[in-house]
Amino acid sequence: MSAPTIQGIVAYPVTPFTSSGSGSNSGIDTDALAKLIDKLVESGVHAIAPLGSTGESAYLTDEEWHTVAERTISAVAGRVPTVVGISDLTTAGAVRRAVAAQRYGADTVMLLPASYWKLSERELLRHFTTVAGAIDLPIMVYNNPATSGIDMSPDFLVHLVEHVDNITMIKESSGDITRMQRIAQLTDGRVPFFNGSNPLIFQALAAGAAGWCTAAPCLIPRHCLNLWDAMQSGSLTDARRQFRDMLPILEFILNGGLPTTVKAGLRTLGLDVGEPRLPLLPLEEPETRHLASLLSNAHELARTSA
Repeated sequence: MSAPTIQGIVAYPVTPFTSSGSGSNSGIDTDALAKLIDKLVESGVHAIAPLGSTGESAYLTDEEWHTVAERTISAVAGRVPTVVGISDLTTAGAVRRAVAAQRYGADTVMLLPASYWKLSERELLRHFTTVAGAIDLPIMVYNNPATSGIDMSPDFLVHLVEHVDNITMIKESSGDITRMQRIAQLTDGRVPFFNGSNPLIFQALAAGAAGWCTAAPCLIPRHCLNLWDAMQSGSLTDARRQFRDMLPILEFILNGGLPTTVKAGLRTLGLDVGEPRLPLLPLEEPETRHLASLLSNAHELARTSA
């Protein structure tokens, strides 16, 4: 299967909620979602990836999940590829969501295993094979032990690509740069792998990553795109400066929790996307002021260096 051209900055939108968390569309603020998608696409990101951890996928009802998937793909309207996040405790649930993503018009799916019980590699292989066999879309296999509780080795991730026809890409979010280096080594650079750990982005791109899956473009799209462009052109000095300028924000949003911090940052920038869903709590006022200061500094640096 030939995969769509997905590379560069793959942006994670948050899921906007209505203030009451109820009402039409199961509490999803679809107007705010459309505004955020337009903001991201118009900023120049290379793909949109709804329904990951940033999008609070684990806290959505099934109806809400379908609303976000369908409305996001509709709002993107083919302007860039759409990568829909798929994760469910059961293989049957993951299949249902993957089939729905294909029906709504997704370009690819990003498949994260999740389980209460620790899964063996034999069980993981069966899970991925079953989901892949239910759809015709390319699959980005996603390793994120911090959120899923499952840690897949580089060797096993490459095994999936080699043995499951429509698994064509890897996203590595363990926070260990040697994992990405190992993937590149095992595949001689032939398999696209994506960085999902914000503070590692400079090292990841230097190791050959095909792109960066990140929520940061919701707040600092120009920095993310400038870093990508600088690395692609071989301007390492400029890339290091871009990375240095954005690192305080990358660390802040990671340490404070992506849905919580990104939603607070978007409100600071003038787009109210509601609060995160319990048990997540809104960012407290001192941290909100600190984030606003970080954003102001970052945007000033971008303006003066333009």
